[in-house]
Amino acid sequence: MAKIRTLLLLVLVLFSVLAASVGGYEYEGRKRESEEQEGSEQKTQGEKWFLLRQLHNVVKTDAGSMRLVKGGYQRGSFLHSPMHIGFISMEPNTLFIPQYLDSDLVLFVHHGEARVGHIYKDELAERSLKHGDVYTIPAGSAFYLENRVENERLLIICSIAITSESMGWNAFQSFFIGGGVHPASILAGFDHSTLSTALNVSTAELHTFLTRQSSGPIVHLSSSHYSNIWSKFLAQEPHQKLAHLKRIVNFEEESSPKEEKSTWSLRKFLFTLLDMEDVVKRVNHKAPSTYNLYNRKPDFENNYGWSKKLDESDYSPLELSGNGVYLVNLSSGSMMAPHVNPTAIEYGVVLRGTGRVQIVYPNGTLAMNARVREGDVFWVPRYFPFCQIASANGPFEFFGFTTSARRNHPQFLVGMNSLMQRLGGPEFAAAFGIGEKRLERIANAQREQVILPSSSSGSPLRMNTGFY
Repeated sequence: MAKIRTLLLLVLVLFSVLAASVGGYEYEGRKRESEEQEGSEQKTQGEKWFLLRQLHNVVKTDAGSMRLVKGGYQRGSFLHSPMHIGFISMEPNTLFIPQYLDSDLVLFVHHGEARVGHIYKDELAERSLKHGDVYTIPAGSAFYLENRVENERLLIICSIAITSESMGWNAFQSFFIGGGVHPASILAGFDHSTLSTALNVSTAELHTFLTRQSSGPIVHLSSSHYSNIWSKFLAQEPHQKLAHLKRIVNFEEESSPKEEKSTWSLRKFLFTLLDMEDVVKRVNHKAPSTYNLYNRKPDFENNYGWSKKLDESDYSPLELSGNGVYLVNLSSGSMMAPHVNPTAIEYGVVLRGTGRVQIVYPNGTLAMNARVREGDVFWVPRYFPFCQIASANGPFEFFGFTTSARRNHPQFLVGMNSLMQRLGGPEFAAAFGIGEKRLERIANAQREQVILPSSSSGSPLRMNTGFY
Protein backbone atom coordinates (compact mmCIF):
# COMPACT_ATOMS: atom_id res chain seq x y z
CA MET A 1 0.00 0.00 0.00
CA ALA A 2 2.82 2.36 0.87
CA LYS A 3 4.44 1.63 -2.49
CA ILE A 4 1.21 2.52 -4.31
CA ARG A 5 0.95 5.84 -2.41
CA THR A 6 4.58 6.66 -3.26
CA LEU A 7 3.97 5.87 -6.95
CA LEU A 8 0.84 8.07 -7.06
CA LEU A 9 2.74 10.90 -5.42
CA LEU A 10 5.51 10.66 -8.03
CA VAL A 11 2.96 10.71 -10.85
CA LEU A 12 1.30 13.84 -9.37
CA VAL A 13 4.69 15.58 -9.04
CA LEU A 14 5.62 14.72 -12.63
CA PHE A 15 2.23 15.91 -13.90
CA SER A 16 2.58 19.21 -12.03
CA VAL A 17 6.07 19.80 -13.48
CA LEU A 18 4.83 18.95 -16.98
CA ALA A 19 1.82 21.26 -16.65
CA ALA A 20 4.04 24.08 -15.39
CA SER A 21 6.45 23.56 -18.28
CA VAL A 22 3.66 23.57 -20.85
CA GLY A 23 2.09 26.63 -19.24
CA GLY A 24 5.43 28.42 -19.20
CA TYR A 25 6.04 27.53 -22.84
CA GLU A 26 2.60 28.81 -23.82
CA TYR A 27 3.19 31.99 -21.81
CA GLU A 28 6.56 32.58 -23.43
CA GLY A 29 5.02 31.86 -26.82
CA ARG A 30 2.19 34.34 -26.24
CA LYS A 31 4.67 36.88 -24.89
CA ARG A 32 6.94 36.48 -27.92
CA GLU A 33 3.97 36.69 -30.29
CA SER A 34 2.73 39.81 -28.49
CA GLU A 35 6.18 41.40 -28.69
CA GLU A 36 6.45 40.59 -32.40
CA GLN A 37 2.99 42.01 -33.04
CA GLU A 38 3.85 45.13 -31.01
CA GLY A 39 7.11 45.50 -32.94
CA SER A 40 5.27 45.17 -36.25
CA GLU A 41 2.68 47.75 -35.20
CA GLN A 42 5.47 50.06 -34.00
CA LYS A 43 7.28 49.70 -37.34
CA THR A 44 4.07 50.47 -39.26
CA GLN A 45 3.35 53.44 -37.01
CA GLY A 46 6.92 54.66 -37.49
CA GLU A 47 6.55 54.63 -41.26
CA LYS A 48 3.33 56.63 -40.93
CA TRP A 49 5.14 59.22 -38.83
CA PHE A 50 8.52 59.51 -40.51
CA LEU A 51 7.88 58.53 -44.14
CA LEU A 52 5.85 61.25 -45.88
CA ARG A 53 4.38 59.58 -48.94
CA GLN A 54 0.99 61.32 -49.09
CA LEU A 55 1.14 64.05 -51.73
CA HIS A 56 -1.54 66.77 -51.79
CA ASN A 57 -2.35 68.81 -54.90
CA VAL A 58 -2.00 72.52 -54.16
CA VAL A 59 -2.07 73.73 -57.77
CA LYS A 60 -2.91 71.71 -60.88
CA THR A 61 -3.40 73.11 -64.40
CA ASP A 62 -2.48 71.87 -67.87
CA ALA A 63 0.60 74.13 -67.61
CA GLY A 64 1.96 72.61 -64.41
CA SER A 65 1.35 71.65 -60.80
CA MET A 66 2.49 72.13 -57.24
CA ARG A 67 2.23 69.18 -54.86
CA LEU A 68 2.95 69.07 -51.16
CA VAL A 69 3.82 66.64 -48.39
CA LYS A 70 2.64 68.21 -45.17
CA GLY A 71 4.43 68.66 -41.90
CA GLY A 72 2.64 69.72 -38.74
CA TYR A 73 1.57 67.77 -35.66
CA GLN A 74 1.34 64.00 -35.98
CA ARG A 75 -1.89 62.58 -34.57
CA GLY A 76 -1.44 60.48 -31.47
CA SER A 77 2.18 61.56 -31.12
CA PHE A 78 4.27 64.19 -29.38
CA LEU A 79 6.26 64.59 -32.62
CA HIS A 80 6.06 67.85 -34.52
CA SER A 81 7.29 68.36 -38.09
CA PRO A 82 7.62 72.12 -38.72
CA MET A 83 8.12 72.05 -42.48
CA HIS A 84 6.25 71.18 -45.69
CA ILE A 85 8.12 69.84 -48.72
CA GLY A 86 6.80 71.04 -52.08
CA PHE A 87 7.29 69.79 -55.64
CA ILE A 88 6.73 72.28 -58.47
CA SER A 89 6.42 71.00 -62.03
CA MET A 90 6.09 73.40 -64.97
CA GLU A 91 5.73 72.63 -68.66
CA PRO A 92 7.88 74.49 -71.23
CA ASN A 93 7.10 78.18 -71.77
CA THR A 94 4.92 78.61 -68.68
CA LEU A 95 4.57 81.03 -65.78
CA PHE A 96 3.69 80.62 -62.09
CA ILE A 97 1.89 83.94 -61.69
CA PRO A 98 2.96 86.60 -59.12
CA GLN A 99 2.06 85.85 -55.51
CA TYR A 100 3.50 86.00 -52.02
CA LEU A 101 3.42 83.40 -49.23
CA ASP A 102 3.05 83.51 -45.47
CA SER A 103 6.14 81.26 -45.23
CA ASP A 104 9.79 81.38 -46.25
CA LEU A 105 10.63 79.45 -49.40
CA VAL A 106 13.89 77.70 -50.30
CA LEU A 107 14.03 76.49 -53.93
CA PHE A 108 16.21 73.70 -55.33
CA VAL A 109 16.20 73.10 -59.10
CA HIS A 110 16.11 69.35 -59.60
CA HIS A 111 15.68 69.45 -63.37
CA GLY A 112 15.55 72.13 -66.06
CA GLU A 113 16.10 75.88 -65.94
CA ALA A 114 14.02 78.63 -64.36
CA ARG A 115 13.81 82.36 -64.03
CA VAL A 116 12.58 83.84 -60.79
CA GLY A 117 11.61 87.44 -60.22
CA HIS A 118 10.80 88.81 -56.78
CA ILE A 119 10.75 91.96 -54.71
CA TYR A 120 13.87 92.23 -52.57
CA LYS A 121 14.18 95.23 -50.26
CA ASP A 122 11.72 97.18 -52.42
CA GLU A 123 13.66 96.26 -55.56
CA LEU A 124 12.80 94.01 -58.47
CA ALA A 125 15.29 91.10 -58.49
CA GLU A 126 15.49 88.58 -61.33
CA ARG A 127 17.70 85.50 -61.32
CA SER A 128 18.28 82.62 -63.73
CA LEU A 129 18.32 79.23 -62.04
CA LYS A 130 19.81 76.01 -63.40
CA HIS A 131 20.08 72.37 -62.32
CA GLY A 132 21.42 72.19 -58.75
CA ASP A 133 20.84 75.87 -57.89
CA VAL A 134 19.53 76.92 -54.47
CA TYR A 135 17.63 80.18 -54.01
CA THR A 136 15.59 81.70 -51.17
CA ILE A 137 12.44 83.83 -51.20
CA PRO A 138 11.44 85.44 -47.87
CA ALA A 139 7.88 85.26 -46.57
CA GLY A 140 5.80 88.17 -47.83
CA SER A 141 8.05 88.82 -50.85
CA ALA A 142 6.06 88.98 -54.10
CA PHE A 143 7.53 86.65 -56.73
CA TYR A 144 6.89 84.86 -60.01
CA LEU A 145 8.51 81.77 -61.50
CA GLU A 146 9.01 81.09 -65.20
CA ASN A 147 10.09 78.17 -67.36
CA ARG A 148 11.14 79.77 -70.62
CA VAL A 149 12.92 76.69 -72.05
CA GLU A 150 11.05 75.43 -75.09
CA ASN A 151 11.40 71.64 -74.78
CA GLU A 152 12.18 70.90 -71.13
CA ARG A 153 10.01 70.57 -68.04
CA LEU A 154 11.04 72.43 -64.91
CA LEU A 155 11.11 70.41 -61.67
CA ILE A 156 11.74 72.20 -58.38
CA ILE A 157 11.87 70.88 -54.81
CA CYS A 158 11.18 73.48 -52.13
CA SER A 159 10.96 73.78 -48.38
CA ILE A 160 8.07 75.72 -46.87
CA ALA A 161 8.72 76.58 -43.25
CA ILE A 162 5.82 76.52 -40.78
CA THR A 163 6.35 79.36 -38.33
CA SER A 164 4.31 80.95 -35.55
CA GLU A 165 3.46 83.72 -38.01
CA SER A 166 2.06 81.30 -40.61
CA MET A 167 -1.71 81.33 -40.91
CA GLY A 168 -2.06 77.62 -40.12
CA TRP A 169 0.02 74.72 -38.86
CA ASN A 170 -1.23 72.29 -41.50
CA ALA A 171 -0.97 74.42 -44.64
CA PHE A 172 0.64 77.49 -46.11
CA GLN A 173 -1.23 80.32 -47.75
CA SER A 174 -0.65 81.91 -51.17
CA PHE A 175 -1.78 85.48 -51.82
CA PHE A 176 -2.10 85.90 -55.60
CA ILE A 177 -1.40 89.45 -56.72
CA GLY A 178 -2.12 88.58 -60.33
CA GLY A 179 -5.28 86.71 -61.20
CA GLY A 180 -8.85 87.04 -62.36
CA VAL A 181 -11.65 84.51 -62.28
CA HIS A 182 -9.19 81.71 -61.42
CA PRO A 183 -7.28 82.33 -59.29
CA ALA A 184 -8.80 85.47 -57.84
CA SER A 185 -6.43 88.37 -57.31
CA ILE A 186 -6.28 89.73 -53.77
CA LEU A 187 -7.26 93.07 -55.38
CA ALA A 188 -10.69 91.69 -56.23
CA GLY A 189 -11.64 91.81 -52.57
CA PHE A 190 -11.57 95.59 -52.42
CA ASP A 191 -14.64 97.67 -53.18
CA HIS A 192 -14.45 98.41 -56.91
CA SER A 193 -15.05 102.13 -56.55
CA THR A 194 -12.23 102.28 -54.01
CA LEU A 195 -9.90 100.27 -56.25
CA SER A 196 -10.70 102.24 -59.42
CA THR A 197 -9.88 105.42 -57.51
CA ALA A 198 -6.64 103.92 -56.18
CA LEU A 199 -5.55 102.81 -59.67
CA ASN A 200 -6.98 105.92 -61.39
CA VAL A 201 -8.88 103.86 -63.97
CA SER A 202 -12.54 103.52 -64.84
CA THR A 203 -14.66 100.77 -63.28
CA ALA A 204 -15.12 99.27 -66.78
CA GLU A 205 -11.36 98.98 -67.23
CA LEU A 206 -11.08 97.56 -63.71
CA HIS A 207 -13.70 94.89 -64.45
CA THR A 208 -11.81 93.77 -67.57
CA PHE A 209 -8.55 93.77 -65.68
CA LEU A 210 -9.90 91.55 -62.89
CA THR A 211 -11.81 89.01 -64.99
CA ARG A 212 -9.58 88.08 -67.94
CA GLN A 213 -7.41 85.43 -66.29
CA SER A 214 -9.10 82.04 -65.87
CA SER A 215 -6.31 79.52 -66.56
CA GLY A 216 -5.18 78.97 -62.98
CA PRO A 217 -2.02 79.88 -61.07
CA ILE A 218 0.32 78.27 -63.65
CA VAL A 219 -0.34 79.48 -67.20
CA HIS A 220 1.04 78.97 -70.71
CA LEU A 221 2.75 82.11 -71.92
CA SER A 222 1.39 81.74 -75.45
CA SER A 223 -2.19 80.62 -74.80
CA SER A 224 -3.93 83.99 -74.71
CA HIS A 225 -3.52 87.67 -75.42
CA TYR A 226 -3.23 88.25 -71.68
CA SER A 227 -0.35 85.79 -71.48
CA ASN A 228 1.22 87.06 -74.69
CA ILE A 229 1.74 90.41 -73.00
CA TRP A 230 3.66 88.58 -70.27
CA SER A 231 5.57 86.57 -72.85
CA LYS A 232 6.77 89.65 -74.73
CA PHE A 233 7.82 91.35 -71.53
CA LEU A 234 9.68 88.34 -70.07
CA ALA A 235 11.56 87.68 -73.32
CA GLN A 236 13.28 91.08 -73.29
CA GLU A 237 16.84 91.70 -72.18
CA PRO A 238 17.22 93.37 -68.75
CA HIS A 239 18.10 96.81 -70.15
CA GLN A 240 15.16 96.62 -72.60
CA LYS A 241 12.86 95.54 -69.78
CA LEU A 242 13.93 98.50 -67.64
CA ALA A 243 13.35 100.95 -70.46
CA HIS A 244 9.98 99.33 -71.17
CA LEU A 245 8.94 99.61 -67.52
CA LYS A 246 9.89 103.27 -67.48
CA ARG A 247 7.72 103.90 -70.55
CA ILE A 248 4.85 102.11 -68.81
CA VAL A 249 5.12 104.28 -65.72
CA ASN A 250 5.16 107.42 -67.88
CA PHE A 251 2.24 106.05 -69.96
CA GLU A 252 4.41 105.89 -73.10
CA GLU A 253 3.75 102.24 -73.94
CA GLU A 254 3.50 101.68 -77.67
CA SER A 255 0.01 100.35 -78.35
CA SER A 256 -3.12 101.35 -80.15
CA PRO A 257 -5.58 103.60 -78.26
CA LYS A 258 -8.14 100.79 -78.37
CA GLU A 259 -5.72 98.26 -76.86
CA GLU A 260 -4.52 100.77 -74.27
CA LYS A 261 -8.06 101.45 -73.19
CA SER A 262 -9.28 97.84 -73.01
CA THR A 263 -6.25 95.97 -71.74
CA TRP A 264 -4.41 96.30 -68.45
CA SER A 265 -1.51 93.86 -68.25
CA LEU A 266 -0.55 92.34 -64.92
CA ARG A 267 2.90 93.82 -65.04
CA LYS A 268 1.45 97.30 -65.57
CA PHE A 269 -0.57 96.98 -62.39
CA LEU A 270 2.33 95.54 -60.40
CA PHE A 271 4.78 98.26 -61.32
CA THR A 272 2.24 101.03 -60.82
CA LEU A 273 1.51 99.59 -57.38
CA LEU A 274 5.22 99.49 -56.52
CA ASP A 275 6.02 103.05 -57.72
CA MET A 276 8.36 101.88 -60.47
CA GLU A 277 9.82 105.32 -61.16
CA ASP A 278 12.19 104.55 -58.32
CA VAL A 279 12.33 100.76 -58.65
CA VAL A 280 13.27 100.58 -62.33
CA LYS A 281 16.53 102.33 -61.55
CA ARG A 282 17.58 99.62 -59.12
CA VAL A 283 16.54 96.27 -60.60
CA ASN A 284 18.74 93.44 -59.24
CA HIS A 285 20.82 95.82 -57.13
CA LYS A 286 22.25 93.97 -54.11
CA ALA A 287 19.81 91.09 -54.60
CA PRO A 288 21.04 87.64 -53.46
CA SER A 289 22.74 85.37 -55.97
CA THR A 290 22.10 81.67 -56.49
CA TYR A 291 24.26 78.87 -55.09
CA ASN A 292 24.85 75.65 -57.04
CA LEU A 293 25.16 72.53 -54.89
CA TYR A 294 26.61 70.36 -57.64
CA ASN A 295 29.46 72.81 -58.19
CA ARG A 296 30.39 72.70 -54.51
CA LYS A 297 33.22 70.41 -53.43
CA PRO A 298 32.17 67.63 -51.05
CA ASP A 299 32.50 68.42 -47.36
CA PHE A 300 33.29 64.72 -46.89
CA GLU A 301 34.28 62.09 -49.46
CA ASN A 302 35.71 58.57 -49.44
CA ASN A 303 35.47 55.41 -51.55
CA TYR A 304 31.89 54.82 -50.45
CA GLY A 305 30.30 58.17 -51.25
CA TRP A 306 30.24 61.89 -50.54
CA SER A 307 28.18 64.52 -48.76
CA LYS A 308 27.72 68.27 -49.14
CA LYS A 309 26.04 70.67 -46.76
CA LEU A 310 25.16 74.33 -47.09
CA ASP A 311 24.56 76.70 -44.18
CA GLU A 312 24.47 80.44 -43.56
CA SER A 313 28.26 80.67 -43.40
CA ASP A 314 28.38 79.45 -47.03
CA TYR A 315 25.23 81.14 -48.36
CA SER A 316 23.98 84.07 -46.28
CA PRO A 317 20.33 84.12 -47.61
CA LEU A 318 19.76 80.89 -45.68
CA GLU A 319 20.02 82.91 -42.47
CA LEU A 320 16.70 84.60 -43.27
CA SER A 321 14.89 81.33 -43.98
CA GLY A 322 16.50 79.57 -41.02
CA ASN A 323 17.14 76.45 -43.11
CA GLY A 324 20.18 74.47 -44.13
CA VAL A 325 20.55 72.36 -47.28
CA TYR A 326 22.44 69.12 -47.94
CA LEU A 327 23.11 66.57 -50.68
CA VAL A 328 24.39 63.00 -50.18
CA ASN A 329 25.47 60.30 -52.65
CA LEU A 330 26.10 56.76 -51.38
CA SER A 331 27.65 54.07 -53.55
CA SER A 332 26.03 50.62 -53.84
CA GLY A 333 25.62 48.94 -50.46
CA SER A 334 27.27 51.70 -48.42
CA MET A 335 25.72 53.53 -45.46
CA MET A 336 25.74 56.88 -43.78
CA ALA A 337 26.93 55.89 -40.31
CA PRO A 338 24.39 56.03 -37.47
CA HIS A 339 24.32 59.61 -36.24
CA VAL A 340 22.33 62.27 -34.38
CA ASN A 341 21.50 65.87 -35.30
CA PRO A 342 21.85 67.90 -32.08
CA THR A 343 20.55 71.21 -33.46
CA ALA A 344 18.08 70.51 -36.28
CA ILE A 345 15.26 68.42 -37.68
CA GLU A 346 16.23 66.86 -41.01
CA TYR A 347 14.13 66.25 -44.14
CA GLY A 348 15.27 64.07 -47.03
CA VAL A 349 14.01 63.60 -50.60
CA VAL A 350 15.26 60.62 -52.62
CA LEU A 351 16.56 61.91 -55.95
CA ARG A 352 17.96 58.68 -57.39
CA GLY A 353 18.23 54.99 -56.54
CA THR A 354 16.79 52.97 -53.67
CA GLY A 355 17.78 52.28 -50.09
CA ARG A 356 16.67 52.09 -46.48
CA VAL A 357 16.23 54.66 -43.74
CA GLN A 358 16.43 53.47 -40.14
CA ILE A 359 15.34 55.70 -37.22
CA VAL A 360 15.59 54.85 -33.51
CA TYR A 361 13.37 55.98 -30.63
CA PRO A 362 14.94 57.50 -27.48
CA ASN A 363 14.21 54.25 -25.58
CA GLY A 364 16.52 52.29 -27.88
CA THR A 365 13.82 50.59 -29.98
CA LEU A 366 13.56 50.71 -33.76
CA ALA A 367 11.11 53.40 -34.86
CA MET A 368 11.36 52.83 -38.61
CA ASN A 369 13.22 50.60 -41.06
CA ALA A 370 11.68 51.64 -44.37
CA ARG A 371 12.55 51.00 -47.97
CA VAL A 372 12.66 54.27 -49.90
CA ARG A 373 12.81 55.03 -53.60
CA GLU A 374 12.87 58.02 -55.95
CA GLY A 375 10.37 60.65 -54.89
CA ASP A 376 9.98 59.49 -51.27
CA VAL A 377 10.22 62.07 -48.48
CA PHE A 378 11.33 61.24 -44.93
CA TRP A 379 12.02 63.33 -41.85
CA VAL A 380 14.02 62.73 -38.67
CA PRO A 381 13.27 64.57 -35.40
CA ARG A 382 16.07 66.35 -33.61
CA TYR A 383 18.14 64.06 -31.32
CA PHE A 384 16.76 60.82 -32.88
CA PRO A 385 19.55 58.42 -34.03
CA PHE A 386 19.28 57.38 -37.70
CA CYS A 387 21.17 56.11 -40.73
CA GLN A 388 20.66 55.73 -44.48
CA ILE A 389 21.72 52.56 -46.36
CA ALA A 390 22.05 52.23 -50.14
CA SER A 391 20.69 49.18 -51.94
CA ALA A 392 23.11 46.88 -53.72
CA ASN A 393 21.71 47.68 -57.17
CA GLY A 394 23.19 51.16 -57.61
CA PRO A 395 24.00 54.58 -56.08
CA PHE A 396 21.59 56.19 -53.64
CA GLU A 397 21.30 59.97 -53.82
CA PHE A 398 19.16 62.15 -51.60
CA PHE A 399 18.77 65.88 -51.07
CA GLY A 400 17.24 67.66 -48.13
CA PHE A 401 16.65 70.55 -45.77
CA THR A 402 17.40 71.10 -42.09
CA THR A 403 15.57 73.43 -39.72
CA SER A 404 18.71 75.32 -38.74
CA ALA A 405 20.83 77.58 -40.91
CA ARG A 406 23.70 77.24 -38.45
CA ARG A 407 26.36 74.57 -38.78
CA ASN A 408 24.74 71.36 -37.59
CA HIS A 409 27.77 69.27 -36.48
CA PRO A 410 26.08 65.85 -36.60
CA GLN A 411 27.32 63.46 -33.91
CA PHE A 412 28.33 60.09 -35.40
CA LEU A 413 27.80 57.19 -33.02
CA VAL A 414 30.12 54.64 -34.63
CA GLY A 415 33.19 54.61 -36.88
CA MET A 416 36.49 56.44 -36.68
CA ASN A 417 36.37 59.69 -34.67
CA SER A 418 32.89 58.77 -33.40
CA LEU A 419 31.29 59.17 -29.99
CA MET A 420 32.04 55.52 -29.24
CA GLN A 421 35.76 56.19 -29.57
CA ARG A 422 35.72 59.54 -27.77
CA LEU A 423 33.75 58.16 -24.84
CA GLY A 424 35.90 55.03 -24.64
CA GLY A 425 37.25 54.31 -21.18
CA PRO A 426 36.45 52.37 -18.03
CA GLU A 427 33.20 54.31 -17.44
CA PHE A 428 31.87 53.57 -20.95
CA ALA A 429 32.97 49.93 -20.70
CA ALA A 430 31.15 49.61 -17.37
CA ALA A 431 28.01 51.02 -18.99
CA PHE A 432 28.02 48.05 -21.39
CA GLY A 433 29.10 45.60 -18.70
CA ILE A 434 32.27 44.58 -20.56
CA GLY A 435 36.00 45.02 -20.09
CA GLU A 436 37.83 48.09 -21.35
CA LYS A 437 40.01 46.09 -23.76
CA ARG A 438 36.99 44.44 -25.33
CA LEU A 439 35.28 47.81 -25.74
CA GLU A 440 38.42 49.22 -27.37
CA ARG A 441 38.53 46.29 -29.79
CA ILE A 442 34.87 46.83 -30.77
CA ALA A 443 35.16 50.63 -31.04
CA ASN A 444 38.24 50.40 -33.29
CA ALA A 445 37.02 47.56 -35.52
CA GLN A 446 35.54 50.01 -38.05
CA ARG A 447 38.38 51.86 -39.78
CA GLU A 448 36.17 54.15 -41.90
CA GLN A 449 34.17 57.20 -40.83
CA VAL A 450 30.94 59.01 -41.80
CA ILE A 451 30.20 56.86 -44.87
CA LEU A 452 30.82 53.16 -44.28
CA PRO A 453 30.95 49.97 -46.33
CA SER A 454 28.00 47.76 -45.50
CA SER A 455 26.98 44.15 -46.03
CA SER A 456 23.34 45.20 -45.55
CA SER A 457 21.57 46.12 -48.75
CA GLY A 458 17.98 46.31 -49.76
CA SER A 459 16.61 44.16 -52.55
CA PRO A 460 15.85 45.84 -55.89
CA LEU A 461 12.68 47.87 -55.65
CA ARG A 462 10.07 48.79 -58.22
CA MET A 463 10.57 52.45 -59.05
CA ASN A 464 7.63 54.83 -58.89
CA THR A 465 6.83 57.45 -61.49
CA GLY A 466 8.94 60.09 -59.77
CA PHE A 467 8.27 63.30 -57.90
CA TYR A 468 5.82 64.91 -60.21
